[in-house]
This record gives sequence, C-alpha cells and structure tokens, in this order.
Amino acid sequence: MTPETALREQICTLAKSLYDRGLTHGSTGNISARTPDGGLLVTPTGTSFGRLDPARLSRFAPDGQLIGGDTPTKEMPLHMAFYETRKNVGAVVHLHACHSVALSMMPDVDAECFLPPMTPYAMMKLGRVKLLPFFLPGDPAMGAAVRGLAGKRSAVMLANHGPVVAGADVEAACDAVEELENAARLALITRGLNPRMLTEAEQRAVVRKFDVEWE
Repeated sequence: MTPETALREQICTLAKSLYDRGLTHGSTGNISARTPDGGLLVTPTGTSFGRLDPARLSRFAPDGQLIGGDTPTKEMPLHMAFYETRKNVGAVVHLHACHSVALSMMPDVDAECFLPPMTPYAMMKLGRVKLLPFFLPGDPAMGAAVRGLAGKRSAVMLANHGPVVAGADVEAACDAVEELENAARLALITRGLNPRMLTEAEQRAVVRKFDVEWE
C-alpha cells in the first residue's frame, strides 16, 4: 500500500468513526489532509462521512489544481486559510457537531475564548478557540476571517455552524475536534450550576508545561 493509499483509507476510517458516534450527521462535515507530495486529499461535497469511498476523494496537486476525484467540499477557502497561515498543518477537520453549535448560540459566550477553561485537555489540544460570526455555508469570507487571525489559532468555532480544527495530521485534527465538542458538551451540561473553572494560576501552569497557544 502506498502512503497516499494509506492516507485515503485513514481519512475514510476516521470520518466513519466520527459519523457513527454522532459527531456529524447526514452529508455534513469535511476533512482535508496533506499528501506526501504536498498536495491535498479532500472529502467531496455532498457526501456522508459514513459512506466515503477512498478512491473518490478529491485530489489536489501541490499547486492547488484539482487533478482527480469528485468535486471537493465548498468549504475549500476555509481549509486553505489554515494551510496558508499556520506552519506544519497536515490536516483540517470541520464538523457540524451538536453541542459546540449549541454553545455558539448562547448570548454570553466569550468570542475570544469560546471554551471555558474547565479542563487542561481542551487547552492542550486546542489552545484558545476563537468564535467567528455567522457566515453562509461556502462563503469565502470564512477563509478571510481565518486569515485575519494571522495563524494564531489552530481552532475556530463558526457561530450557528460548527467547529474547524487544524492539526499536524488527520488523526491529531480529529482528536482535537472531538475534544472541542466534548468541552462544549461539558460547558452546556454545567451551565447555570456555577462549576469550578481552572484558576488563572492553573491555566498558566498548563500553558507553560504544554506550550499552549493562549495569547
């Protein structure tokens, strides 16, 4: 099996796992990943994560030209913004995950720090998550909004839409977006209960020990 064939299989396996556990639904969500030659494999538009065909993933050449597979997701500008502004990005995952979308609709959410500092793990895997405003699906302005962050965020939350996470590889990106959804769920189920957050000192300790992007 070639490295690209293995990557195709991995994308489809991870996508099905996300789908089977209800982290995205129907034909929602999209994944992109760097190929060994510097190109991209991308999940096609209008396809279900539960039924992806490795052979039909959209294939981009290193110069950005579509050279094979089905028509890619309409969210390509969003994906490309992460590749263009952050070093060492190997994959980008976007889901329509229920709890994170619900949290994004709450009127008092901090746009600069979407996830409350409740556990060290969300901090470690995601850094500080920026809540972006609502955009129509496929709007290139989403990519412009990510570029406006100048590479300072590995994860953003699209209001009333879903999370987007960049990672070193597709497995890391999937793990991180799952952590985002879990943290959002935790925030929702403790909402109004005055839960104990990590203190400022505890947050600083996590940032120092794990080199977290928290500025």
